[in-house]
Amino acid sequence: MSMCGISVFSYHLLLEFGLVSIVELHLVLKSSQGLPKMKHKDSDGKPINPPDGGSKLFTRSLLLLVLCGISFYLGGLVFCPEKNYLAAKDVAKIETKEVESKGNSAVVPLRIRSVSFPECSIDYQDYTPCTDPRRWRKYGYYRLTLMERHCPPISERKECLVPPPSGYKYPIRWPKSKNECWYRNVPYDWINKQKSNQHWLKKEGEKFIFPGGGTMFPNGVGAYVDLMQDLIPQMKDGTVRTAIDTGCGVASWGGDLLDRGILTVSLAPRDNHEAQVQFALERGIPAILGIISTQRLPFPSNSFDMAHCSRCLIPWAEFGGIYLMEIHRILRPGGFWVLSGPPVNYENHWQGWNTTIEEQKSNYDKLQELLTSMCFKLFKKKDDIAVWQKASNESCYKKLSNPDAYPPKCDDGTEPDSAWYTPLRPCVVTPGPNIKKTSLKSVPKWPERLHTAPERVSDVSGGSAGAFKHDDSKWKVRAKHYKKLLPALGTDTIRNVMDMNTVYGGFAAALISDRLWVMNVVSSYGSNTLQVVYDRGLIGTYHDWCEAFSTYPRTYDLLHFDGLITAESHRCEMKYFFLEMDRILRPGGYVIIRESNYFMDAIATMAKALRWGCHKEKPEYETEKESILICQKKLWYSKESS
Repeated sequence: MSMCGISVFSYHLLLEFGLVSIVELHLVLKSSQGLPKMKHKDSDGKPINPPDGGSKLFTRSLLLLVLCGISFYLGGLVFCPEKNYLAAKDVAKIETKEVESKGNSAVVPLRIRSVSFPECSIDYQDYTPCTDPRRWRKYGYYRLTLMERHCPPISERKECLVPPPSGYKYPIRWPKSKNECWYRNVPYDWINKQKSNQHWLKKEGEKFIFPGGGTMFPNGVGAYVDLMQDLIPQMKDGTVRTAIDTGCGVASWGGDLLDRGILTVSLAPRDNHEAQVQFALERGIPAILGIISTQRLPFPSNSFDMAHCSRCLIPWAEFGGIYLMEIHRILRPGGFWVLSGPPVNYENHWQGWNTTIEEQKSNYDKLQELLTSMCFKLFKKKDDIAVWQKASNESCYKKLSNPDAYPPKCDDGTEPDSAWYTPLRPCVVTPGPNIKKTSLKSVPKWPERLHTAPERVSDVSGGSAGAFKHDDSKWKVRAKHYKKLLPALGTDTIRNVMDMNTVYGGFAAALISDRLWVMNVVSSYGSNTLQVVYDRGLIGTYHDWCEAFSTYPRTYDLLHFDGLITAESHRCEMKYFFLEMDRILRPGGYVIIRESNYFMDAIATMAKALRWGCHKEKPEYETEKESILICQKKLWYSKESS
């Protein structure tokens, strides 16, 4: 019977309360590992069987069961030796040292052997493990499922450092980066040749220039958004704060909205357009890899204030309108869906779309019928832009319970906020009885909503307005301390930030006055607090850190986590956390690690293997339980680079 998975703390509890002696514990460990048992000897030194052998065996078995039970309850901190963690046989040594240390019961830090990681081939400079075109042939083209997340099995994972492109330079700083970036940092020519006539971008010397054009805004994104604001006055007064742009191109729409106080998640798959999301992040604009296909997007229900599609080529009316149902799910009641491009204004554009006016009219009528059936109402329409608003009252949604209604109302079989590898279903997720909590009218306007405890905080296990306020105050203190430890925080050196395991988005809220944005990540295995993040006017995503994040290499200036290894290391090997962090961190970028002292030495060893320069610091309130590690990634080039 294996002892892998039993926590050090479990042994410590038994020792502390006198439930087991070191010798007894050693016997249990030996027997559990199939090792030879200790022999008792008589006065002549001859081996004899220990008295009451059956009783001893029963006792040891009972202790083993108790240990396993405690370990299961506590989550376990000791892992199988094949995963380079402490093995059960090491625990006795550690506990013996603790007992012999004359009352000093401090936890012995975890130490791992020195490791090193080779460089990946230069062919992997834009490696995205879970959306890797090299693996597309394994998946079907139906609804473009090949572009969804398909992470490699452990046996196929790359355990190497992703190199930058030849000639890579430190990124241009914000706000200048919004309009230009180094060509060598994102050396993709296809998108330049195909979209330069639409003014997406153009290459000038060593740089890409972003004129702010797009397929549906030839006069520039500014004029396009001006018209949109005329149609939606709520974009001007702080009512609309969060948005999602499906099929974002190079994220010019999201970039323009930043200047208007609206925070946008720009979403695009890795496809033939080559690195749309990488261009967006190189510019300093929030973006994430993703596609509406067969799985839900990694966001909670009733979260975004606005959704947008500018000729994004998503077949909204096909497959029974299932893609529209997903937009309906993530859009909060009273929120707006904006569409420009086919079939909007088909009367004037049908000839340029290689179709017939009858076909486009049919498509528009079908789209309108679907939206009406999902409780959307046409809000306003002008020129190439049409705006629908999601209903914020229960009367329309009650009609979906009719057996003859299509699309039908979703049953209670799937949690509305379940959004990590959750299949799309041909039904409408209705807001439910708490519709007033989530409607756009009920949420305070920006910036008041940032520090107001949302109604949905009470839906979180252990959540309350008091807990929210405490978390908010705590992160104000911590952010101030971080800026002392890392003076670059708050300057134009740091633009793209990720909080790898946020609770309520407190770290992001504390940095709101700085010229940066934060991607708030909530564990797909933890409490669902992401809805609270969105309710306060911030953005984020669900994620499982045992897998690669949905982004390109070298896209974040700062990565931060608080106790992530303590929370998640029982599920996968520590090295995968750090290899992924190194992949998505820009050269010259920083890492702030707040973690238990038990893991700090092991983390420092791992950071050294990644070629990071680190220094250990004390937290704002000195404690023996945790420390802070500040690291910086160095710029290096592949040996294969020219």
